Order: sequence, then C-alpha cells, then structure tokens
Amino acid sequence: MTESTRTPVETPVGAVSPRALARQRRRRSAARFWKQYRTHRAGVLGLAVLVLFALLALTAPLTVGSDVQSVTRAPGQPLESPSGEFPLGTDRFGRSLLGLLVWGARVSLLVGLLAAVLSVAIGAFIGITAGHFRGRYATVIMRITDWFLVMPTLVLAIALATVMSRSLATIVLAIGVTTWPTTARLVRAQTLAVESRPYIERAKALGGGHWHIMSRHVLPNVMPLVLAQTTLIISSAILAEATLAFLGLGDPTVVSWGGLLQDAREAGAVSAGDWWYLVPPGIAIAVVALAFTLCGRAVESVLNPRLGVAR
Repeated sequence: MTESTRTPVETPVGAVSPRALARQRRRRSAARFWKQYRTHRAGVLGLAVLVLFALLALTAPLTVGSDVQSVTRAPGQPLESPSGEFPLGTDRFGRSLLGLLVWGARVSLLVGLLAAVLSVAIGAFIGITAGHFRGRYATVIMRITDWFLVMPTLVLAIALATVMSRSLATIVLAIGVTTWPTTARLVRAQTLAVESRPYIERAKALGGGHWHIMSRHVLPNVMPLVLAQTTLIISSAILAEATLAFLGLGDPTVVSWGGLLQDAREAGAVSAGDWWYLVPPGIAIAVVALAFTLCGRAVESVLNPRLGVAR
C-alpha cells in the first residue's frame, strides 16, 4: 500500500502575497489622492483650518482646563469687555469666553462628526439596498425618502429633540435621522449605475448572493461618493447643532458654540451691545462650516474630476 504524498506548492522567489499587493495598491491610491488634493488651494486651506481647530479641541483640557466651565469658580466679573486678562471678555457668569470657545469646539466638532456619520450611514444603507433590490421595496423606501426630502429638516429635528431628553445623544440622533435623504438619493443612483456593469452579471452567474454583491462590488464603488458626502454634511450638522443649542434644545450641562449664543441671547447681549459675547462663537461656527465645505468640494473634485470644481 503506497502512501499518496502531496507536493507542496512553492511560492516563486520574489513573489508578493495578495495582501501585500492590496496594501501597496491602497498606499499608491492614497498617495495619488493626496497629490491631486494638494492642487486644490481652497481644499488645502480648509484642511489647515480644520487641523487647527481639531488640535485646539484635543488639547483643551491641557490649555484651558475643565475648570473654565465652572460657574462657581469664575475668575472674572460678569460681562467684562475684552482685556489683557480676558482677550475675548467674560460671559454673564464671569467665565473666560476664550476658554469657553476653545472648550466648546470639542462638543461642536464631535456632535457634527457623529451626526454626519450617522446620516451618511443611514443614507448609504437605504440607497444601496433600494438600488439593488428594486421592486416594491425600492418603491416604498424611495417614497419615504421623498417625504423626508420635502419636509423641513430643521423642523423635524426640533420636533424630535423636543420629545426626547436633552442630551448630546439626542442632538446627534435628531440631526442624523433627518438629513439622510440626499445621501440615499445619490447612493441609489450610483448603485444603479454600478449594477448595470457586466462584471455584476458575471458575479451573479457565478453564484454571488445579495450580500456578496452589495458588500464586495457595490459598496467599494460608492465609497468615494459616500466620503465626499460625509465631508459636505458635517458642515450642515455643525450648523444644525448650533441652531438646536441656540433654541435651548441642547444639553445645558455642556459648553458648545451654539450654547454660547443661546447664553448670550438670554443675557441680553444683543440689546446691551456686548459684541464679544456674540461674535466669536458665530465666527467659529461660520469658519468651521466653510472649512468643511471647502474640503468636501476638493474631495468631490478629486474623486470625480468630471465635476470640474474650481481650484
């Protein structure tokens, strides 16, 4: 009785494994993306501004400390005008507005990012499934999407934030579940275009199931659109968070840029002419929203050069 022996398959000398090849392709793709992104001056400017604000937010516990939020240990007098000790003045409790502005960046940026991610995730899921399954499911889900599109987003967010507890999670949820329809429409259109390509038919003929088609073939092709849409939605999410906080629907225990504007309104800063209470938070919101918009347009132009976005 002879034993059958297996001849080991020898890897040719100098051959690269599939995983290493995939990593090399990703590195080359990232390098090409950054090379093209750098040619967009507005996008680079927006990215620099965002990096600056991100560093300020991350280092806030070290630079200004958490005591800046304390009402009982406020270092100044209420509503002091800008001075050497308080470059941006003080609020109605005597707290340094510069410290509050830096600390509020943590909440505003975090809420904007999480809300945008939730919005894009919902929109991408609905868009991919509606474009893949079609039929009655697509008809029903797109009619629901159309209903959300025609309804005022801010009104829906206010209604949702009103009936739920006042917290950051409520703000993220209120913004995320009301701003996804645009992403769903865009992703569905891209999914229909991808699924009309011949290799999708070959994948189905070889036995690829629904999950395989959507995760391995459709999702990688719509990811550039999802990435660009995320950067564009973050600015809208930050503005929505500031609006909800200004209307008194935010978490009163945390400091955010919208919350500072709401405090200024309650303190009568508009009628009293205390401009230092109103202007800095408003400028911060506008600058960050503009920076995300510039980055989003640059990313969109790099991923889809046919758009012809100005540099």
